[in-house]
Amino acid sequence: MKQSRMYIPTLKQVPSDAEAVSHQLMLRAGYIRQVSAGAYALLPLAWDVIQKIENIIRKEMKKIDAVEMMMPVLLPADLWKESGRYETYGDNLFKFEDRHKREFILGPTHEETFTSVVKENLNSYKKMPMVLYQMQPKYRDEDRPRYGLLRGREFYMKDAYSFTSNYEDLDVEFNHMETAYRNIFDACGLNYRIILGDAGPMGGTASKEFSAVADIGEDTIAYSEESEYSANLEMATSKIEQVPSEEHKAIEKIDTPDLHTIEALAKSLNIDESKIMKAVAYIADEKPVLVMIRGDYQVNDVKLTNLLKATFLDEATAEQVNDLFGSKPGFISPLGINDDVKVIYDSSLEGLDNFVIGANEEDKHYINANFEDLVDGEPEFNDVRIIKEGEPSPDGHGLLKFTRGIEIGHIFKLGTKFSVDLGANFLDENGKSQPIIMGSYGIGISRLLSAIIEQHNDENGIVWPAALAPYQIHVVPIKYKDDTQKKLSDDVVDLLKEEGYDVLLDDRNERPGVKFADSDLMGFPIRITVGKKAADSIVELKLRKTGETIEVNKDELVNSVKILLKNQ
Repeated sequence: MKQSRMYIPTLKQVPSDAEAVSHQLMLRAGYIRQVSAGAYALLPLAWDVIQKIENIIRKEMKKIDAVEMMMPVLLPADLWKESGRYETYGDNLFKFEDRHKREFILGPTHEETFTSVVKENLNSYKKMPMVLYQMQPKYRDEDRPRYGLLRGREFYMKDAYSFTSNYEDLDVEFNHMETAYRNIFDACGLNYRIILGDAGPMGGTASKEFSAVADIGEDTIAYSEESEYSANLEMATSKIEQVPSEEHKAIEKIDTPDLHTIEALAKSLNIDESKIMKAVAYIADEKPVLVMIRGDYQVNDVKLTNLLKATFLDEATAEQVNDLFGSKPGFISPLGINDDVKVIYDSSLEGLDNFVIGANEEDKHYINANFEDLVDGEPEFNDVRIIKEGEPSPDGHGLLKFTRGIEIGHIFKLGTKFSVDLGANFLDENGKSQPIIMGSYGIGISRLLSAIIEQHNDENGIVWPAALAPYQIHVVPIKYKDDTQKKLSDDVVDLLKEEGYDVLLDDRNERPGVKFADSDLMGFPIRITVGKKAADSIVELKLRKTGETIEVNKDELVNSVKILLKNQ
């Protein structure tokens, strides 16, 4: 392919509104262009990479007998209302009416659609297991699209769904998909972690996230270097060292005027924040919930939502604290709280003695409080806290460290959530009707471009792994109008194309410095420069990854390229 026939609009300057390195480089190297906020045109080079990723995915899906198909992106809203996700997704859905006033959405994911389509035919245990998948655009009305392809309103995704008649088969398909995803991300040259994830509005009983390590990542990953433990911060837990027990003292109410924060209270009483039992008031599905947690920790809303199995969770307003909790903001306590308030004790409080709590009166706290003052018998503890870096790993091996990551894949055990909601049943071995058991498995394909570039770049541009590069080889003649250089360049291109390589020929009438800079920016693994020694059939090979160069004769070129590409 001649570069003059390609659409590669490179830029010299870094766009001012591009924060992520991957966003900057894809714009500068002519891979993408923004059409509207959160929606990008995938230009020829980017689309070529997408197709290579698709082929890697198809190869791995065939190994596990997953079958490719295609669903519409135009979906009836009634289907999502039936599953309950029309409300839970809320403003993230693109909603509209057709000319007949029928409600539709643009598909953000396709659990409902696949369930609806298969339920009439997967009506017997004999027809399962079945795994179906597709690769297509998805649509979510993100409030703040940013970082180029990392968080957009339109994105390209591979989503797969397994349908089984028993949970043993679900486990098998889940494990098969995990292996396939490992192979896919390995083939993409990514440094990634498999972490415990939150199912969120997807529902289900278990999930794992695949997260590419990157500073720009929006997720925080907690992991131990001494074990395989790794989890999204939303789901991560840790061991808490038990504090020494103390002889219980008599509870006492004291004046604490204007001490509305944990920091101010601890300073005034000359105690550590860990000796304070902090209260955080929530409204969960319109019901009041009071979370008690150690003063030096914060509540993890995701853990709390999952514990309560809540659809909607919001921190209570000052007015709600007064009306529903019968208390005062900054002085809430489980001691004397309204009877209809559900109280949850975080596991950070276990073993704590003689602590400070609010008194449900303005400017009043209790000191030397103990659990016998609050509950009858032993309290129930639940982990609803955000862990801290440096705490012991929950498996007992090493201390937890934090890193940032980009979510590139997610696999879920959905169970029967969607089949029950949508009436997808089958007859089991005993002729009894049962809901189909499902799994859901996604890869953010367009996101992968950003994740790969975040990990594979240098000061000169993108550095593609050979398996994904739009072109493996870039042939750059110093002066293509020179007959000798033109002939050798054309011969080199023909020779390499016969061997099955993707080759781009820079036939532009540009200065050598411009050609070399563009070549480095676009990131192809090998650059072949045809210059002064063209009359002797000698060219220069340069490795994009290392910058190493060697000179070879045309007769040695194919073997040299084969050797060099093995390690790219």
